Amino acid sequence: MKTGKKPDRDTQARLLKSACEVFAEKGYREATLAEICERAGANIAAANYYFRDKATLYAEAWRQSFQRSLEIYPADGNVPPGAPPEERLRGRIQSILQRIADPQSYEFDILYKELVNQTGLLADVMQESIEPIRRGLFVLMRELLGEKASDLQVQLCQMSIRAQCFDLIIREQRRKRSLEGKKFIGPSFLDVDVTALLDHILRFSLAGIREIRREIESETCHHP
Repeated sequence: MKTGKKPDRDTQARLLKSACEVFAEKGYREATLAEICERAGANIAAANYYFRDKATLYAEAWRQSFQRSLEIYPADGNVPPGAPPEERLRGRIQSILQRIADPQSYEFDILYKELVNQTGLLADVMQESIEPIRRGLFVLMRELLGEKASDLQVQLCQMSIRAQCFDLIIREQRRKRSLEGKKFIGPSFLDVDVTALLDHILRFSLAGIREIRREIESETCHHP
């Protein structure tokens, strides 16, 4: 129950930062409020005062991590909206890869552990946060594929690009666990820098998009 106590923004910020770290390391089920509070130099009463419960703190920790990542690596990659669509696609892919590769981007560590041991507690906050980025990529895919492309074709191309980027999450998790001396079954870490990976994903994706657009336009010509 809240009182008339004046909010201590410093304590609140420390709790949120500590929560990002602990949830990224252990996931929701293994993390405890006690450990989060200990790292933050606060007590459980303070955590309950500012965040009500562990589930709320979990969602806010992911939101904080996501917002921090976008502040550093904007979703458009800082590519101007008037740039050619190929350049804008490069900017969006670059943003995702940079966020994944940044060791301080806790959003993907938290997300990975949520996928491995699902709680469903991040569904709403992720939908709210990610949907604007998805819509932006959808519009860009439509531009690259042409107006005659179906929504399904646009969505499939969108999905293919995201899948190439998100495979890096699994590989990053494997690398981190190997550094901790833990075994991990899965794809090996790719020993390439972000730029090299970006160039490959962009070339691969654009080649596929151009081929699909060619097929769409060819079918249109044969079926007036």
